[in-house]
Amino acid sequence: MSLFGDGLDAAAQKAFTRPAPKSAPAQMRYLVKQLKGTKPVAQMLRISQRTVERYVKDQIKEPRPDLAARLEREVKKRWQPQIRAKARQRAATTGGIVIDTRARIGYTAPIGSTDDARLRHLTVALPPQYAARLFEAQEAGASDQQLRKIAAEGLKDMYFQDNGRRAGQLEEVCFTDIEHLEFDL
Repeated sequence: MSLFGDGLDAAAQKAFTRPAPKSAPAQMRYLVKQLKGTKPVAQMLRISQRTVERYVKDQIKEPRPDLAARLEREVKKRWQPQIRAKARQRAATTGGIVIDTRARIGYTAPIGSTDDARLRHLTVALPPQYAARLFEAQEAGASDQQLRKIAAEGLKDMYFQDNGRRAGQLEEVCFTDIEHLEFDL
């Protein structure tokens, strides 16, 4: 997937109230229950229907690594959707989102200012409107580049311009070479 999309999903997963199933048979049973049958699960995971049935009956316990990764990703994608939706709604309306990043960040501004991009480690609380824009863009299938642009606008407003109190001539923030990115709701 993408760096920003995975980061937003991980932030929403921190709100889970119960742990997701860990073992492959338990994960498979959960997916069969969610998708209402072994055939849709088999098609989604690109394995045979009989293999899914064997996992459900505990005849197979250890999947190969690529199947284990797909299985875990699909379970986490579907685990506690209401809790995830409430956490996103809370962040988008009242709480906002915290972005912790280590990246090359600079800006374009009028001549005479120090606008060279440099490696910075920032932890910035973005207001709810940026959380809402990030989640809406992610739901709409936005690319990593589009999500990065929204985050850069948030960093511009909250970090460089201090919510409109300084650097009024600042035009655009450059947000590249991301070494670390983490979101928290």
